[in-house]
Amino acid sequence: MIRKIKKEVGCSFKENIQYMDQILPVEKSFDIIRREMEIGGKESVFYYIDGFIKDEAMLKIMDSFLSITAEDLPQDAETFSKQKIPYVEVDVLKCFDDILRNVLSGTAVFFVDGYDAALCMDCRSYPARGVDEPDKDKSLRGSRDGFVETIVFNTALMRRRIRDPHLIMEMTEAGQSSRTDIAVCYMSDRVDEELLNNIKSRIEKLEVDDLRMNQQSLAEALFKRKWFNPFPKFKFTERPDTAAACLLEGKVVILVDNSPSAMILPTSILDMIEEANDYYFPTLTGMYLKISRTLITIATVFFTPLYLLYMQNPQWLPDVFSFVMVRDQINLPLIWQFLLLELSIDGLRLAAMNTPTMLSTPLSVIAGIVMGEFSVESGWFNSEVMLYMAFVAVANYTQPNFELGYALKFMRLMLLVLTAVFNLYGFVAGCILVLCFLVFNKTLSGRNYLNVKIN
Repeated sequence: MIRKIKKEVGCSFKENIQYMDQILPVEKSFDIIRREMEIGGKESVFYYIDGFIKDEAMLKIMDSFLSITAEDLPQDAETFSKQKIPYVEVDVLKCFDDILRNVLSGTAVFFVDGYDAALCMDCRSYPARGVDEPDKDKSLRGSRDGFVETIVFNTALMRRRIRDPHLIMEMTEAGQSSRTDIAVCYMSDRVDEELLNNIKSRIEKLEVDDLRMNQQSLAEALFKRKWFNPFPKFKFTERPDTAAACLLEGKVVILVDNSPSAMILPTSILDMIEEANDYYFPTLTGMYLKISRTLITIATVFFTPLYLLYMQNPQWLPDVFSFVMVRDQINLPLIWQFLLLELSIDGLRLAAMNTPTMLSTPLSVIAGIVMGEFSVESGWFNSEVMLYMAFVAVANYTQPNFELGYALKFMRLMLLVLTAVFNLYGFVAGCILVLCFLVFNKTLSGRNYLNVKIN
C-alpha cells in the first residue's frame, strides 16, 4: 500500500510554490524544469521533466497563454481548463500527491496565482523503441509486432486487436519510491470475478518500496511461492496477439511500465507448453505440434535418468536395444558425466548470452568441437552420454518458457541423483516427487496447476 501525501493545494500561490520547491530538487536536478511566466497579468509557474515534454506542443500552448488578457482570465481552474487550454489531455489536481506523481511521471503541471488547484497537461513524448518482432517469441505466420517498455503503447496494441467495450484496462501503481504504473486488463463479460478481485486486492495491499525488476518483482510480491517448487506460476509473453487471445479466453493480463512483456493469469502447465504459432496452422498441424512438443518436453525430464537406470541394470535391457550400451571404457562414473555436462551446457548458454554477436558463431563452433570430439577422446566423457545430453539440451528449447525449462532441468537432476544412489527405488521415488510438485502446485487463484478452469 502506497503512503500518499494528504496536503492539498491552498489559496496562497506563494505557499503552493514554496511547498513544490521544497519537495522537488529543482536546484540540484538539471532535468526538473521550473518555468515562470505571466498569464493574464498573473504569475504562473510550470513544473515538468526535461526529455518528456513535446517541445512543439508546449510552444503552441504557451503561445496561446500569452495571448490571454486580464479581462479574459477565468476566475477558477476548472473554467480555465475548459476555455483556455487548447489540448486534449487536461486535468485539474488539488492533492499534492497527485501533482508530484504527475510531474515525476513526465506531465506538465502549472500553478496560476488565485487558483486553489493545479492544472495538468499530459503532453509527454515517451522515449520508446519501435514495436518490432520480439527476439524470443518469433512468429511463423502471425503479426510481427511486439510489446515495448512503454505501457501506453502496449495497451494500444491490445486495444487495436479487441474493439469491444467490454475490454477494461484499469490503471494502478505499486512501489513507494518507484510508483510504477500497472495496468490490469480483462474482458468484463468473460473474466472470473473472484480471480479479478483477488488480483486487484493483492496489488492494492502491496507494501514494497519499488519494483526494481519490473514484472518479476511484482510476481514475487503477488505470490510468495515456496522456494523448493521451481515451476512458474505466471506466463509471460512479448506478443500482443497472444495477450489478446488470452483476454478473449477470460484470463487477466497484467502490464507493468518499463517491461516489454505481459503477465497472464491464471496459468497451468498446459498453458506454459503451448505456443501462439500452433493456432496459425490447420487443426491437424496444430494438434501435431502441441502433442510433439508435449512428448519432447516429457522426454527431456526422463530420457537421461532412464538411460542411467538401464546402464546400472543392463540385464533389464531388451536384446533389440543392446546397441545403446556404452561400448568404450568408462573412466568417470556415468552420473558424474551427466552432472558435469549439465553444468557445462549452462556455462555455454551463459557464455552465449554475453558473447558479442560478431563472435558468437566462431566461438560456438570452437566450443562444439572441444566439447564434442576432444572431450570424448580425452576420456572424460563417453560418446553415448554426449549424444543423449545433446538431445536434452536442444530439446529443451522446443517449449518457449525459460523458467519452465529450468524447472524441468531441476526435476531431471533430482531424478539422476536419486537413480544413481537408490537405483530403481530412487527412480520411482523421483517420479512420485515430480508428480507431487505438479499436483500440489497452486496458481494465484488457488486452482490446480494441472488444470485451470477459466469460468
